[in-house]
Amino acid sequence: MGNTDVRVRGLAARAGGWSARHRWAAVGIWVLFVVLAMGLGSAAGRVDVDESDQLKGETHTAARIIDDAGIEQPAGETVLIQSKDGAVKATSGEFRAAVTDVVKAVGATGKVVNVTSPYDTRTISRDGRSALVQFDMRGAADTAADRIEPVLKAVAGVQKDHGSLRIEEIGGASMKKQYDDAFGNDFQQAEYSAVPVALGILLIAFGALVAALLPVGLAITAIMATMGLMGLVSHVQPMSNTANSVMLLVGMAVGVDYCLFYLRREREERDAGRDPGTALRIAAATSGRAVIVSGVTVCVAMAGMLFTGLATFEAMGLASLMVVAVAMVGSVTVLPALLSLLGERVEKGRIPFLGRRRRRQGAPAESRFWTAVLRGVLAKPVVSVVVAAGALLAVAAPALGMKTQQLTLDQEFGDTLPIVQTYNRINDAFPGGSEPAQVVVRAKDINAPEVRRALADFKQQAISSGASRGPVDIKVHEAQNVALVSVPLVGGSDMDKSVKSLDKLRDEVRPATLGKVDGVEAPVTGQVAGNKDFNDQLLGSVVPVFAFVVVFAFLLMLLSFRSLTVAITSILLNLLSVGAAYGILVAVFQHGWGASLVGAEGVGAVVTWLPLFLFVILFGLSMDYHVFVVSRIREAWMRGRTTKEAIQHGVVTTAGVVTSAAVIMVAVFAIFGTLSMQSMKQMGVGLAAAVLIDATIIRGVLLPALMALLGERNWYLPKWLHRLPDLTHDESPEPVAPVRPSAVEGETVRI
Repeated sequence: MGNTDVRVRGLAARAGGWSARHRWAAVGIWVLFVVLAMGLGSAAGRVDVDESDQLKGETHTAARIIDDAGIEQPAGETVLIQSKDGAVKATSGEFRAAVTDVVKAVGATGKVVNVTSPYDTRTISRDGRSALVQFDMRGAADTAADRIEPVLKAVAGVQKDHGSLRIEEIGGASMKKQYDDAFGNDFQQAEYSAVPVALGILLIAFGALVAALLPVGLAITAIMATMGLMGLVSHVQPMSNTANSVMLLVGMAVGVDYCLFYLRREREERDAGRDPGTALRIAAATSGRAVIVSGVTVCVAMAGMLFTGLATFEAMGLASLMVVAVAMVGSVTVLPALLSLLGERVEKGRIPFLGRRRRRQGAPAESRFWTAVLRGVLAKPVVSVVVAAGALLAVAAPALGMKTQQLTLDQEFGDTLPIVQTYNRINDAFPGGSEPAQVVVRAKDINAPEVRRALADFKQQAISSGASRGPVDIKVHEAQNVALVSVPLVGGSDMDKSVKSLDKLRDEVRPATLGKVDGVEAPVTGQVAGNKDFNDQLLGSVVPVFAFVVVFAFLLMLLSFRSLTVAITSILLNLLSVGAAYGILVAVFQHGWGASLVGAEGVGAVVTWLPLFLFVILFGLSMDYHVFVVSRIREAWMRGRTTKEAIQHGVVTTAGVVTSAAVIMVAVFAIFGTLSMQSMKQMGVGLAAAVLIDATIIRGVLLPALMALLGERNWYLPKWLHRLPDLTHDESPEPVAPVRPSAVEGETVRI
């Protein structure tokens, strides 16, 4: 009976069968694919998202005007000169000497242009304690950080000569340099850490080196191939470094998971006494199919990011979609070939004390812990549903008060960087000065009298309206008929106040001045404007993204399990786990509850892009476990077990692989929670918490309890839906139970 030949059907089964029969061809095709993808991607080069294409709306319009005019905006730098104790004023000789020294020192480096004194530009604070020396870096703005070091040293030298004053530099180039010096290796270290962490957990799970290396090896090759494909695709959809990091994160998680599901099932069938060929065919028809259903669902979820209209999100979505698709294809093709080649050698490299104990032939691999949990859950399903759902709803409750915003520099890094302290001091002395709004004015003739009057009126009303305290600076580019107006916003680093100032500038000051001149364009851009436009566009895309992901996930579940009940409960449980993750994020990072436990601090908000990003990622990844567990439950039910017996069998036999997969995901995501940036901490904690909740409370308690309550209604499919395509798979035989006809009309079990 153990060596019964099993006829199977389905794409996964056919792919696995072909690969097992043509082992070297399958491995060779995979290697060729990875090498070609990397080679072609390298040859084609990668196109990254252009800053002017990041957003739509006014920010995009302003960037387009500047690009069309060919105006090169250099990297601007500012030196703050400030009395430490308030005793020295800007009018004093010592203060003036320091300003003169700074102007001479930075100019002598030969790296800067347009050095201005605060006495000429009136950039002196109202209390007379602070002043700003401003200048631009020579050369391209995007490489200015590579040339800023001599300037920073010159400013530091002046500081040594003036002990009673604080002399500090800040700007785009200096910020990027300090950021790279402090955190530039954070992402790289996190990415490199993911591989050994995953390997270590797999060694514990399998107890054998070869078995542990297979999932990691296939995940790495899938990531390598996707990196090459990203280069090719970037000529149609530009990519970004953020997309790289997300691709690696998702690729390592799903790549290892898919191989883990497949490998565990093949091992289990061999432990049950089946010959290697039969075990491989059963694994292909069952776990292979679960991998395809899960992979397609994840791809659909990732595709939801394409509806945001945000270039960065589109890049992340496409990169994630590609790595999931590649990992899925590798798991159902090259993995069966490798398992067929290795045979029993997959057990090579046993780890002392971790080598798996052989179970008696025919005994299923069941978890003692989850067996005990399931016994209680199935005995009192109503209590289990009420307690588990109530606990998750309580955890999700804080999400109702979620506040999202782009994090400012001090929120992102706290006081870990010296430049953050400089940023705060400038904002205190010159509100909005470190992040001014910029009005890009384009006219047919920028020197026309009516345009000049409108610019002067705008400058005056920007201050009189209360949107700015000045100074408002106007730079005219006559050849291009463009003027750039810099307006420090009241509110500074307080985003709520600065957004109100921006709205006043856009909705009141501009229409009353520049808006009255025919043919004049005057979009308002800048850091605050970009953040607001990003938020508005993201909020506008929430409904279509949510609808797309939920509807398509529902349809996939309906087709894959031919059960309306399973499709509905799948969506509801996933939404519950996402809601709980939102609640944890708000509690920890917005309210600061237990923030110190994860090495974070309450910053009063969740970073704007995270909720939608988490929804898409989690909705896709949580289907991994759901499809895998429900597939095993359905198999057992189709073979003749009662619903409760099928639930017990399905959950406890998948507990080991789900636990291992979840531990790997949590560990990989938690690595990103150790990074210094608050936004990365939020992402890592949110993903890790959601996966942990999903693999324990949802799959181990709420799902079985809910299915136990529903009973035979779990497999309900209305008659009018029987014409839907049948994407279910042939169930593997079980010698201890007879094959039963399906209770669902119109379905048969094919063995």
